[in-house]
Amino acid sequence: MSLIVNRVRKGAYFDSVALMRIAARIKALPGVVEAGLMIGTPANRELLRDAGILDSDGAAAGPGDLVIAVNAETQSAVDAALAEATAAIDASRKAATDAGAAWRPHTLRTAHAVLPDATLALISVAGDFAAAEAMKALARGLNAMIFSDNVPLADEIALKREARELGLLVMGPDCGTAIIAGVPLGFANVVPKGDIGVIGASGTGIQEVTSLIARAGGGISHAIGTGGRDLKAEVGGITTLQAIDLLDADPATRHIVIVSKPPAEVVARAVLARVAKSSKGFTICFLGASRLSVPANARAAATLEAAAAYAMGREVAIRTAPLGRPGNGGRLVRGLFAGGTLCSEAQIVALGLEHRLRIASNVPVPGAQDTVGAREAAHLLIDLGDDQFTRGRPHPMIEPAVRDAPLAEALADPSVGVVLLDVVLGTGGHGDPAGHLASRLAGRTPTGPHVIASVTGTAGDRQGLAGQIAKLEAAGVIVAPSNAAAARMAFASVLE
Repeated sequence: MSLIVNRVRKGAYFDSVALMRIAARIKALPGVVEAGLMIGTPANRELLRDAGILDSDGAAAGPGDLVIAVNAETQSAVDAALAEATAAIDASRKAATDAGAAWRPHTLRTAHAVLPDATLALISVAGDFAAAEAMKALARGLNAMIFSDNVPLADEIALKREARELGLLVMGPDCGTAIIAGVPLGFANVVPKGDIGVIGASGTGIQEVTSLIARAGGGISHAIGTGGRDLKAEVGGITTLQAIDLLDADPATRHIVIVSKPPAEVVARAVLARVAKSSKGFTICFLGASRLSVPANARAAATLEAAAAYAMGREVAIRTAPLGRPGNGGRLVRGLFAGGTLCSEAQIVALGLEHRLRIASNVPVPGAQDTVGAREAAHLLIDLGDDQFTRGRPHPMIEPAVRDAPLAEALADPSVGVVLLDVVLGTGGHGDPAGHLASRLAGRTPTGPHVIASVTGTAGDRQGLAGQIAKLEAAGVIVAPSNAAAARMAFASVLE
């Protein structure tokens, strides 16, 4: 019988990603069944309860407290886990203090007083507090990028309406990516400045489009994230419409790309009507939308790769030769994605190649998806960044080990002929995702499935695009020039 023990540190707030990494380290200790380190918000306490590791002490924690929860086989394992967690937390706090000794404001007001010319606040706190901080930013005349998720829809609507009245912009909630005046924010890539503006409800969608444009010799004026719910009928596309206005008025922006999953019909009409009023060229990429009718100054793109190509006026990815049948004779594709939009794009590519394909996925794309559980005789594409995989755990772009277990399963499955992967570089992400992946592919048999990957990133990213590609190729991975190209190679291989 295992022991469940919680320790609560009052008034101790820590970054959730740092806590997730410490929890993963604790869970790997001998005798530890499960571990979680979370700020004691109601949503986080519910996560700990669902994981079966919340006791009465943790249940009484407040939203400003840190809960250390351990489920271990013995008391000595519990003690070792708590000691390791405490040491890691103290080391993390000391490192943060040392790094910010010269200047470390504790409130938005203090930060703005030190930087009075700032025009944007990036908000990354627990979702329970994010709306209040964003409202403070608006009150101080600051635009807001809300990286936080789990913000109530009603709060998002109120924030965006208030910002619109004030002539300000709210990007998010759950806005993972933006590039403002050449500065990458959240999960974003280092790209040259240029004359193409991007508006996106999708983080990895923005990353793929901007990276492909940069690698093709183009540049980005601004990439404005909206948050995934902006194009819902309830929100009405407030940020998207404001972003169109801003980029339309920007003399440095020649062409505008809009990337998202299909909007609500009423919102799509409003967006396209606004596009029609512009004198600039547009590319509209509503992934999965069928029979999209766009204005004369716009072009509809079915994939992210096509969106980048239309914006550049030429191809952005080199066409690749067919691979041939997998050596193990497998007939199925298993896609394991860090980016949900990249997973959607792969489904769209597959549907374009063969309309009779049966695809199981946890990412809904009209005409291409089935249930995730329908694995038999179905190609399986999984967004590992979805909430069902990341509840209380780091996103795979932050911690690539999230993909380890499903990757091992796919490689061992004789029915799988191709394993399809994405590797996403940039700010906020893991320092060496290709190196981690290569270490998990070491020693695999040459008669196993093809492993095909794309790398979303640029030469300016801290991970180093060329070095990441080299590590993958040294591990026997076939690296495609884009996510769409990787999907074409994968499905063409098993359809031969």
